[in-house]
Amino acid sequence: MSFDVTILGCSSATPTVDRHPSAQVLNVRDTLMLLDCGEATQNQLLHYRISHHRIRYIFISHLHGDHFLGLHGLLATINFQGRQEELTLFGPPDLEAMIMDYFKFSGTYLKFPLKFVATQDQEQAKILETNYFEVFSIPLRHRIPTTGFLIREKEGLRHINAARCEELNIPFAHYKDLKEGKDYKDEDGKVHLNEELTFAPDQIRSYAYVSDTRFSPDLKEILQGVNLLYHESTFLHELVERAEETFHTTALEAGQMAQMCGASKLLLGHFSARYRDLTPLLEEAKSAFENVHLAIEGVRFTVD
Repeated sequence: MSFDVTILGCSSATPTVDRHPSAQVLNVRDTLMLLDCGEATQNQLLHYRISHHRIRYIFISHLHGDHFLGLHGLLATINFQGRQEELTLFGPPDLEAMIMDYFKFSGTYLKFPLKFVATQDQEQAKILETNYFEVFSIPLRHRIPTTGFLIREKEGLRHINAARCEELNIPFAHYKDLKEGKDYKDEDGKVHLNEELTFAPDQIRSYAYVSDTRFSPDLKEILQGVNLLYHESTFLHELVERAEETFHTTALEAGQMAQMCGASKLLLGHFSARYRDLTPLLEEAKSAFENVHLAIEGVRFTVD
Protein backbone atom coordinates (compact mmCIF):
# COMPACT_ATOMS: atom_id res chain seq x y z
CA MET A 1 0.00 0.00 0.00
CA SER A 2 1.14 3.53 -0.75
CA PHE A 3 3.17 5.50 1.77
CA ASP A 4 5.20 8.30 0.23
CA VAL A 5 5.95 12.01 0.48
CA THR A 6 6.27 14.53 -2.36
CA ILE A 7 8.28 17.68 -1.71
CA LEU A 8 6.58 20.91 -2.82
CA GLY A 9 8.83 23.40 -1.02
CA CYS A 10 12.17 23.19 0.75
CA SER A 11 13.34 26.77 1.32
CA SER A 12 13.56 28.54 4.66
CA ALA A 13 12.24 32.03 5.43
CA THR A 14 12.24 33.33 1.84
CA PRO A 15 11.81 31.66 -1.54
CA THR A 16 14.55 31.58 -4.16
CA VAL A 17 14.30 31.38 -7.94
CA ASP A 18 14.22 27.59 -7.74
CA ARG A 19 13.04 26.81 -4.20
CA HIS A 20 9.68 27.48 -2.55
CA PRO A 21 8.74 27.74 1.15
CA SER A 22 7.88 24.64 3.14
CA ALA A 23 5.16 22.28 1.91
CA GLN A 24 4.90 18.53 1.46
CA VAL A 25 2.16 16.11 0.40
CA LEU A 26 2.05 12.83 2.28
CA ASN A 27 0.16 9.88 0.80
CA VAL A 28 -0.75 7.12 3.26
CA ARG A 29 -2.84 4.38 1.67
CA ASP A 30 -4.34 6.88 -0.80
CA THR A 31 -5.19 9.38 1.93
CA LEU A 32 -3.50 12.69 1.09
CA MET A 33 -2.27 15.10 3.74
CA LEU A 34 -0.56 18.48 3.35
CA LEU A 35 2.29 19.24 5.74
CA ASP A 36 2.74 23.01 5.98
CA CYS A 37 1.56 25.37 3.27
CA GLY A 38 4.05 28.09 2.35
CA GLU A 39 3.46 30.61 -0.41
CA ALA A 40 2.71 29.18 -3.88
CA THR A 41 1.78 25.75 -2.51
CA GLN A 42 -1.29 25.62 -4.75
CA ASN A 43 0.92 26.43 -7.76
CA GLN A 44 3.22 23.57 -6.81
CA LEU A 45 0.26 21.20 -6.52
CA LEU A 46 -0.71 22.14 -10.06
CA HIS A 47 2.84 21.85 -11.30
CA TYR A 48 3.24 18.32 -9.96
CA ARG A 49 -0.30 17.28 -10.92
CA ILE A 50 -1.55 16.63 -7.40
CA SER A 51 -5.25 17.35 -7.02
CA HIS A 52 -6.08 19.52 -4.01
CA HIS A 53 -9.53 17.91 -4.03
CA ARG A 54 -7.90 14.71 -2.73
CA ILE A 55 -6.34 16.39 0.33
CA ARG A 56 -8.26 15.43 3.47
CA TYR A 57 -6.01 16.84 6.19
CA ILE A 58 -3.73 19.89 6.45
CA PHE A 59 -1.12 20.18 9.22
CA ILE A 60 0.50 23.54 9.99
CA SER A 61 3.58 23.39 12.21
CA HIS A 62 3.65 27.04 13.30
CA LEU A 63 2.65 30.55 12.32
CA HIS A 64 5.78 31.84 10.65
CA GLY A 65 4.81 32.98 7.17
CA ASP A 66 6.99 30.56 5.23
CA HIS A 67 4.92 27.71 6.67
CA PHE A 68 1.34 28.89 6.27
CA LEU A 69 0.95 31.96 4.00
CA GLY A 70 -0.13 29.76 1.11
CA LEU A 71 -3.07 28.45 3.10
CA HIS A 72 -5.49 31.34 2.54
CA GLY A 73 -5.14 31.13 -1.23
CA LEU A 74 -5.37 27.35 -1.31
CA LEU A 75 -8.55 27.32 0.80
CA ALA A 76 -10.06 30.07 -1.35
CA THR A 77 -9.38 28.07 -4.51
CA ILE A 78 -10.77 24.89 -2.97
CA ASN A 79 -13.89 26.79 -1.99
CA PHE A 80 -14.23 28.49 -5.39
CA GLN A 81 -14.02 25.17 -7.19
CA GLY A 82 -16.95 23.76 -5.26
CA ARG A 83 -15.47 21.34 -2.75
CA GLN A 84 -18.12 19.67 -0.60
CA GLU A 85 -16.09 17.12 1.37
CA GLU A 86 -14.92 17.98 4.88
CA LEU A 87 -11.36 19.26 5.26
CA THR A 88 -9.62 19.10 8.64
CA LEU A 89 -6.99 21.69 9.54
CA PHE A 90 -4.53 21.06 12.37
CA GLY A 91 -2.39 23.87 13.74
CA PRO A 92 -1.69 26.36 16.54
CA PRO A 93 -4.78 27.70 18.34
CA ASP A 94 -4.54 31.17 16.73
CA LEU A 95 -4.69 29.70 13.22
CA GLU A 96 -8.46 29.29 13.26
CA ALA A 97 -9.10 32.99 13.97
CA MET A 98 -6.62 34.04 11.29
CA ILE A 99 -8.31 31.90 8.65
CA MET A 100 -11.86 32.78 9.64
CA ASP A 101 -11.04 36.51 9.77
CA TYR A 102 -9.75 36.27 6.22
CA PHE A 103 -13.02 34.73 5.04
CA LYS A 104 -15.01 37.27 7.06
CA PHE A 105 -13.25 40.34 5.68
CA SER A 106 -13.22 39.01 2.12
CA GLY A 107 -16.95 38.29 2.27
CA THR A 108 -16.36 34.62 1.52
CA TYR A 109 -18.93 31.97 2.39
CA LEU A 110 -17.46 28.51 2.88
CA LYS A 111 -19.22 25.87 0.81
CA PHE A 112 -17.55 22.93 2.51
CA PRO A 113 -17.11 21.84 6.16
CA LEU A 114 -13.79 23.12 7.52
CA LYS A 115 -12.87 21.54 10.85
CA PHE A 116 -10.13 22.96 13.09
CA VAL A 117 -8.07 20.95 15.56
CA ALA A 118 -5.74 22.99 17.76
CA THR A 119 -2.28 21.59 18.44
CA GLN A 120 -0.22 22.21 21.56
CA ASP A 121 3.55 22.34 21.75
CA GLN A 122 4.21 21.13 25.30
CA GLU A 123 4.15 17.35 24.86
CA GLN A 124 3.55 14.64 22.31
CA ALA A 125 -0.14 14.08 21.61
CA LYS A 126 -2.24 11.91 19.30
CA ILE A 127 -4.22 14.31 17.13
CA LEU A 128 -5.66 12.00 14.49
CA GLU A 129 -6.57 8.33 14.26
CA THR A 130 -7.97 6.54 11.20
CA ASN A 131 -8.47 2.88 10.42
CA TYR A 132 -4.97 2.64 8.99
CA PHE A 133 -2.71 5.23 10.63
CA GLU A 134 -2.25 7.65 13.52
CA VAL A 135 -0.79 11.16 13.63
CA PHE A 136 1.03 12.58 16.66
CA SER A 137 2.14 16.15 17.25
CA ILE A 138 5.77 16.54 18.34
CA PRO A 139 6.88 19.43 20.59
CA LEU A 140 9.69 21.43 18.97
CA ARG A 141 11.97 24.22 20.21
CA HIS A 142 11.48 27.32 18.08
CA ARG A 143 10.92 31.03 18.67
CA ILE A 144 7.13 30.61 18.71
CA PRO A 145 4.95 27.57 19.52
CA THR A 146 5.86 24.91 16.98
CA THR A 147 5.09 21.24 16.47
CA GLY A 148 6.36 18.55 14.20
CA PHE A 149 4.27 15.57 13.16
CA LEU A 150 4.79 11.82 13.37
CA ILE A 151 2.64 9.71 11.05
CA ARG A 152 2.63 6.00 11.86
CA GLU A 153 0.70 3.10 10.41
CA LYS A 154 -1.37 0.88 12.65
CA GLU A 155 -0.52 -2.79 12.78
CA GLY A 156 -2.28 -4.48 9.89
CA LEU A 157 -4.01 -7.82 9.61
CA ARG A 158 -2.10 -11.06 9.29
CA HIS A 159 -1.80 -12.68 5.83
CA ILE A 160 -3.49 -15.99 5.07
CA ASN A 161 -1.27 -18.98 4.33
CA ALA A 162 -3.55 -20.09 1.51
CA ALA A 163 -1.75 -23.35 0.82
CA ARG A 164 -1.96 -24.51 4.44
CA CYS A 165 -5.58 -23.40 4.85
CA GLU A 166 -6.60 -25.24 1.68
CA GLU A 167 -4.73 -28.32 2.85
CA LEU A 168 -6.79 -28.31 6.05
CA ASN A 169 -10.02 -27.45 4.19
CA ILE A 170 -10.62 -24.40 6.36
CA PRO A 171 -13.80 -22.65 5.17
CA PHE A 172 -13.32 -19.18 3.70
CA ALA A 173 -15.76 -17.82 6.30
CA HIS A 174 -13.04 -18.29 8.96
CA TYR A 175 -10.40 -16.27 7.12
CA LYS A 176 -11.47 -13.01 8.78
CA ASP A 177 -10.84 -14.49 12.24
CA LEU A 178 -7.49 -15.86 11.11
CA LYS A 179 -6.40 -12.47 9.79
CA GLU A 180 -7.25 -11.01 13.19
CA GLY A 181 -4.93 -13.52 14.88
CA LYS A 182 -7.39 -16.09 16.15
CA ASP A 183 -6.71 -19.83 16.19
CA TYR A 184 -8.89 -22.32 14.28
CA LYS A 185 -10.70 -25.34 15.76
CA ASP A 186 -11.61 -28.00 13.20
CA GLU A 187 -14.62 -30.32 13.23
CA ASP A 188 -12.70 -32.90 15.28
CA GLY A 189 -11.97 -30.36 17.98
CA LYS A 190 -8.30 -30.00 17.11
CA VAL A 191 -6.94 -26.48 17.55
CA HIS A 192 -4.63 -25.16 14.84
CA LEU A 193 -2.50 -22.26 16.03
CA ASN A 194 -2.76 -19.04 14.08
CA GLU A 195 0.98 -18.96 13.37
CA GLU A 196 0.55 -22.18 11.39
CA LEU A 197 -2.18 -20.71 9.21
CA THR A 198 -1.04 -17.14 8.59
CA PHE A 199 1.98 -15.00 7.91
CA ALA A 200 2.98 -11.94 9.92
CA PRO A 201 1.39 -8.58 9.03
CA ASP A 202 3.28 -6.01 7.00
CA GLN A 203 5.94 -4.00 8.80
CA ILE A 204 4.62 -0.82 10.41
CA ARG A 205 5.99 2.23 8.59
CA SER A 206 6.40 5.77 9.92
CA TYR A 207 7.30 9.27 8.74
CA ALA A 208 8.40 12.17 10.93
CA TYR A 209 8.19 15.80 9.87
CA VAL A 210 10.51 17.81 12.10
CA SER A 211 9.92 21.41 11.13
CA ASP A 212 11.70 24.49 12.52
CA THR A 213 13.51 23.61 15.72
CA ARG A 214 16.72 23.95 17.62
CA PHE A 215 18.64 20.68 17.82
CA SER A 216 16.81 18.65 20.49
CA PRO A 217 18.37 15.32 21.57
CA ASP A 218 15.28 14.68 23.72
CA LEU A 219 13.36 13.95 20.53
CA LYS A 220 15.23 10.68 20.06
CA GLU A 221 12.68 8.80 22.18
CA ILE A 222 9.69 10.07 20.19
CA LEU A 223 11.44 9.45 16.87
CA GLN A 224 12.94 6.08 17.78
CA GLY A 225 13.04 3.72 14.82
CA VAL A 226 11.28 6.04 12.36
CA ASN A 227 11.57 4.86 8.76
CA LEU A 228 11.88 8.25 7.09
CA LEU A 229 12.89 11.33 9.06
CA TYR A 230 12.51 14.79 7.55
CA HIS A 231 14.56 17.21 9.64
CA GLU A 232 15.14 20.87 9.01
CA SER A 233 18.77 21.71 8.26
CA THR A 234 18.82 25.45 7.75
CA PHE A 235 22.56 25.99 8.15
CA LEU A 236 25.95 24.38 7.81
CA HIS A 237 27.53 23.74 11.20
CA GLU A 238 29.99 26.59 10.75
CA LEU A 239 26.95 28.81 11.48
CA VAL A 240 25.87 26.88 14.57
CA GLU A 241 25.82 30.08 16.62
CA ARG A 242 23.36 31.54 14.14
CA ALA A 243 21.31 28.37 14.41
CA GLU A 244 21.22 28.76 18.18
CA GLU A 245 20.16 32.41 17.92
CA THR A 246 17.32 31.65 15.49
CA PHE A 247 16.33 28.26 16.97
CA HIS A 248 17.23 26.25 13.90
CA THR A 249 19.33 23.16 13.21
CA THR A 250 22.49 22.54 11.22
CA ALA A 251 22.94 19.75 8.69
CA LEU A 252 25.43 18.03 10.98
CA GLU A 253 22.96 18.10 13.86
CA ALA A 254 20.19 16.70 11.64
CA GLY A 255 22.51 13.80 10.79
CA GLN A 256 23.26 13.29 14.45
CA MET A 257 19.55 13.18 15.25
CA ALA A 258 18.95 10.53 12.59
CA GLN A 259 21.78 8.47 14.07
CA MET A 260 20.52 8.92 17.63
CA CYS A 261 16.95 7.83 16.91
CA GLY A 262 17.87 4.93 14.63
CA ALA A 263 16.11 6.31 11.56
CA SER A 264 16.32 4.31 8.34
CA LYS A 265 16.58 7.34 6.07
CA LEU A 266 17.03 11.10 6.54
CA LEU A 267 15.65 13.94 4.42
CA LEU A 268 17.23 17.37 4.75
CA GLY A 269 15.17 20.49 4.07
CA HIS A 270 14.36 24.09 5.02
CA PHE A 271 17.57 25.31 3.39
CA SER A 272 18.76 28.87 3.92
CA ALA A 273 18.61 30.98 0.75
CA ARG A 274 22.34 31.69 1.22
CA TYR A 275 23.11 28.19 -0.12
CA ARG A 276 22.74 27.88 -3.90
CA ASP A 277 24.67 24.60 -3.92
CA LEU A 278 23.17 22.18 -1.39
CA THR A 279 25.90 19.55 -1.73
CA PRO A 280 27.87 20.80 1.32
CA LEU A 281 24.80 20.34 3.54
CA LEU A 282 24.33 16.81 2.21
CA GLU A 283 27.96 15.90 2.79
CA GLU A 284 27.97 17.42 6.27
CA ALA A 285 24.95 15.39 7.34
CA LYS A 286 26.51 12.24 5.85
CA SER A 287 29.49 12.65 8.17
CA ALA A 288 27.09 11.67 10.99
CA PHE A 289 24.55 9.47 9.17
CA GLU A 290 25.04 7.71 5.85
CA ASN A 291 21.56 7.39 4.32
CA VAL A 292 20.79 11.06 3.65
CA HIS A 293 18.86 12.72 0.83
CA LEU A 294 18.02 16.31 -0.06
CA ALA A 295 14.33 17.22 -0.04
CA ILE A 296 14.37 18.45 -3.63
CA GLU A 297 11.11 19.83 -4.95
CA GLY A 298 9.12 17.47 -7.11
CA VAL A 299 10.86 14.36 -5.80
CA ARG A 300 8.69 11.67 -4.24
CA PHE A 301 10.24 9.60 -1.48
CA THR A 302 8.86 6.22 -0.48
CA VAL A 303 8.51 5.43 3.21
CA ASP A 304 9.80 1.88 3.68
